[in-house]
Amino acid sequence: MADFSAEGGNISGTARRRPGIAAALLAALWLAGCTTASLEGTYGPPPTVAGAPAQPPADPEQARIGAEQHPRIVASYGGIYHDDKLEQTLARIVGRAVAASDDPSQSYRITILNSPSVNAFALPGGYLYVTRGLLALANDSSEVAAVIAHEMGHVTANHAMQRQNKAQAAVIVSRVVTDVLQDGDAGKVALASSQRTLAAFSQQQELEADAIGVRTIGKAGYDPFAAARFLDLMGRYSAYKSAGTVQDKRPDFLASHPATPQRVELAIRAARQFGAPGIGEVDRDRYLAGINGIVYGDDPSQGFVRGKTFMHPSLGVGFAVPDGFVLDNTSDAVLATGPDGTALRFDGANLPAGSSLAAYIASGWVNGLDTTTIKTFTVNGLDVASARAEAKGWVFRIAVIRVGDSATYRFIFANESDTPGLEKAANATVASFRRLTPQEAAALQPLRIRIVTVQPGDTIASMTARMHGVERPEDLFLILNDIKPGAGLPAVGEKVKIVGE
Repeated sequence: MADFSAEGGNISGTARRRPGIAAALLAALWLAGCTTASLEGTYGPPPTVAGAPAQPPADPEQARIGAEQHPRIVASYGGIYHDDKLEQTLARIVGRAVAASDDPSQSYRITILNSPSVNAFALPGGYLYVTRGLLALANDSSEVAAVIAHEMGHVTANHAMQRQNKAQAAVIVSRVVTDVLQDGDAGKVALASSQRTLAAFSQQQELEADAIGVRTIGKAGYDPFAAARFLDLMGRYSAYKSAGTVQDKRPDFLASHPATPQRVELAIRAARQFGAPGIGEVDRDRYLAGINGIVYGDDPSQGFVRGKTFMHPSLGVGFAVPDGFVLDNTSDAVLATGPDGTALRFDGANLPAGSSLAAYIASGWVNGLDTTTIKTFTVNGLDVASARAEAKGWVFRIAVIRVGDSATYRFIFANESDTPGLEKAANATVASFRRLTPQEAAALQPLRIRIVTVQPGDTIASMTARMHGVERPEDLFLILNDIKPGAGLPAVGEKVKIVGE
């Protein structure tokens, strides 16, 4: 959580930054290519890494859009993650994939984003992004090549412009029905129909990019089955991260991505065009050497999530969420979700020193505020103001806490109904907020991926015991090393990943 500056606004909104209209539309369509814990993003690989400028692409407009959106993407994902060894590892994989691609003349600028999320995507103009979270999850070069080649597939198939045209048509249809025919209900029906068409269109693109990606890594000499293997692994990791939270209730036909089993099945089918499993290079040992020591989870500049606790050493504050909640630390805010659907956002508030906390809550940024519920009190020696609000089908519990003369933070809890869990979670979380001692702040260190060699007598239990600072360590160990439940530890002499400080 690097940026604690609050941007005011309506708490019932999504609180996400929106870049500027025309350029952002195309950029968003590129980024919409591969969301969730699957291959998220859109396009292309390069022979250059991080700061090196990309060669001029054929389309100057796409180059302009990419250059304009690049700093915003980097900022929203916690900045650039610099690691010479890791960058060299990635550049080698990318260069090999580019040479085997449908357009080897295309050049790209690749950036490793300092984010624990499992994502890869691109912007127009050859800007490719891979998060360190994805690189930490992958187990060999062929899996990373599969991710990159998938994104290249979007580029060579021109999916961005196809999706842009389709999206613009959907907006036009809905506006014609709504504005020209003055029929709001019909407009909503038309828009919903268009969204379903666009979602199906996006799914078709994903499957096409999967097929292109498999073909590319197969031509590059990598294991063509790596794409199916990594898709399955990302599905397992997504389930691990979301365990205990309320799942998305939208119908499957509105999802922009095909279900993981479908993608795995089709990726296997495409890989079989090259032969049976076991063909192609995986390049595991060299890849693992490249990611040894990579930061896993939160970066020190953004604070740390340790189980149910968030602590920020630079800001010197911390709090805990109740059992059953899953914390997610982003560059803008700390988010959490609970088993009953309660959601939490924790961020900063821009208040002048000495301002009234109660007056801030009542200053107009909270829709549906019940002013009779505003109250002030102290928690662990810190001034607090809290209140309740209800707007647009949501119930909110808000708390604002002052630390020192100028630092102010806010908690926003939300649920679709005023459940007992909402109030209980809000009260317990706010009550846990406190200053960290200098000793606590100094002791906080980032978690890292450590590559260790299996020794005689080692077991999954003994390896799990070496994992630190993570939830359900045995589950995570199995996923990080792509060990299926019930299978044993790799043979003596093989290398595995653990998480430690």
